[in-house]
Amino acid sequence: MLRAPGPSCGIIAPMLQEERHQRIRALLANTELVTTERIAQDLGVSRETVRRDVVALEALGALRRVHGGVQRTAALPEPPLQQRARAHLLEKRAIVRAAARLLQPGQTVFIDAGSTVSLLAEALASLRGLTVITNSLDVAQKLVADDTAGQTRHQVHLLGGQPRPTTGATYGAQTVAAIQQWRADWAMLSPVGVSAEFGASSYELHEAEVARAMAGQALHTVILADHSKIGQTSRVSFCPLERIDRLITDGKAPRAPGHAALARAGCPIVLA
Repeated sequence: MLRAPGPSCGIIAPMLQEERHQRIRALLANTELVTTERIAQDLGVSRETVRRDVVALEALGALRRVHGGVQRTAALPEPPLQQRARAHLLEKRAIVRAAARLLQPGQTVFIDAGSTVSLLAEALASLRGLTVITNSLDVAQKLVADDTAGQTRHQVHLLGGQPRPTTGATYGAQTVAAIQQWRADWAMLSPVGVSAEFGASSYELHEAEVARAMAGQALHTVILADHSKIGQTSRVSFCPLERIDRLITDGKAPRAPGHAALARAGCPIVLA
């Protein structure tokens, strides 16, 4: 197993009930079934606290309790990008620092849309000489700015397509066709989940299609996923395990269900 150096984390204050409820809803927005163990681990609370929370949410009609976990009762909207960016923020910052160290001036990199890769764009903003192809408006905006001397840091290409305001990104056949015109050194992608059985996956088909096209046109595919995504499977697989050159995650990942299976399957895991 590979390990990238990273700073130690400070003490995190306990979450309030409202925040816990939001996090449980966010988990169910991307997967149809979540285990009690997974919720307790992700929120850092006891199983009894989880039980009280899911009973309250079930009374509101937000979910249904099933054996060993909870199931969503209807399609839930994905939380806004700003809200997702705040979840596991310290871990995500460590992940993107490890990813940024892989890149060299003159290289070309695909970056898709999501909270983790938005933080990656911030990490890359201090570097120079990359060609970045992205469907994310946020990533493009962060990387296109000149430095203090008015010099261009990176060449940034924003992919065309149908913009979706909920994700701040472009999708569709036009986006995929534009990706296929490029060959990149790296594809740096942020999934909903990554598991030994299904590789990297997304909840929305249009997001998976863009990520799959980027992975197909890159020499190396890097998956950026914090510990809450390890062992998780969403609806649409876009990159099988054998196509993942590196999975960069955080130091809490070895305790996540599914991590051992990923390691046994030979997935190159970097702990940031």
